[in-house]
Amino acid sequence: MNTDQIIIKMLSDRWHGAIKNFDTAMDAITDEQLQKEIAPGKNRGIYLLGHLIAVHDDMLILLGLGDKMYPELNEPFIKSPDKAIDEIPSAQVLRNCWNKQKEFLTQQFNSLQPVDWFQKHTAVTAEDFIKEPHRNKLNILLTRTTHLTYHTGQLVLLK
Repeated sequence: MNTDQIIIKMLSDRWHGAIKNFDTAMDAITDEQLQKEIAPGKNRGIYLLGHLIAVHDDMLILLGLGDKMYPELNEPFIKSPDKAIDEIPSAQVLRNCWNKQKEFLTQQFNSLQPVDWFQKHTAVTAEDFIKEPHRNKLNILLTRTTHLTYHTGQLVLLK
């Protein structure tokens, strides 16, 4: 393995570990517990689940892997704060979306070659990428892994 492959493996393993940790936390939380706020006046667990699906949907665009799977989740879970939208999908619907999206992302990530991860993501211009080559697809994976880990830590408070 060369250095690029080692770096990609390290970050990919961390992504998969974060997904596994999130799944473990979600498996331990009932749909009823997802309706509770993480802390008084804070987001509910169901909002965090929908938020992560919506953010990972954006990742498909950023990585050039296709269209969003669930564009309807953008408004209630990214553009709006929790409880601002009366009708949101049920916990079961969101759990199913999470699982389908997780499988799709895994397939897409496995199809990328090492060189692909070091290419620019879609939110950076070619000119800016020349000046800032760290603004690549692998960096998106890193930031989204950190984001997922943060919200996993919040979810465990629901138990």
